[in-house]
Amino acid sequence: MIRVLCVDDHPLMREGIVRILGLSNDVTVVAEASDGAEAVERYVEYKPDVTVMDLQLPRMNGMQAIRAIRQIESNARVIVLTMYQGDEDIYQALQLGAVGYLLKDTVPQNLLRVIREVHAGQRSIPPDVAAKLEARTTHRFLTTRELEVLELLGRGMRNKEVADQLGIQVDTARAHIKSILAKFNVHDRTAALAEALRRGLIHLR
Repeated sequence: MIRVLCVDDHPLMREGIVRILGLSNDVTVVAEASDGAEAVERYVEYKPDVTVMDLQLPRMNGMQAIRAIRQIESNARVIVLTMYQGDEDIYQALQLGAVGYLLKDTVPQNLLRVIREVHAGQRSIPPDVAAKLEARTTHRFLTTRELEVLELLGRGMRNKEVADQLGIQVDTARAHIKSILAKFNVHDRTAALAEALRRGLIHLR
């Protein structure tokens, strides 16, 4: 029997996952968690074979929870099940040690298949997710400072507010924004933010 920890902040989503997995004769949900911090606690308590983890979680997000769990157990098998489909989300989750990545619009049979593959020691990345990851290699990457600027733009800050927040000159902030627009091949910050959201570089709060 494959023992699963289910982590999602929406009770209906967790209930749905539990019901889907309950239809199989080789998978059982031994614990549930509604945020990242609780996920780490439940992992320590139950030592599941596989953890199914959302990324958008309160208190501690899914990325942070994956990191914490992998620090506790380096061989922990974590599958991401999320609405986040940006190539950066996928890349970061896999870098942190997730061995499976599924979007929430997947069919139930896919979730069971991925759980079984991951439990067997395989890495399971569906073709649609793999394609997004492959597309990332064609993108021009932002610097750490540009990512900071992008995050502040996402909060609705103007150039001077960005500069004040980061302790830089307004002209420097403007130069960073110009570089972001060029790398995204767009002409205004609205289009830049749309591209950043699509790729998972920033998220709406």
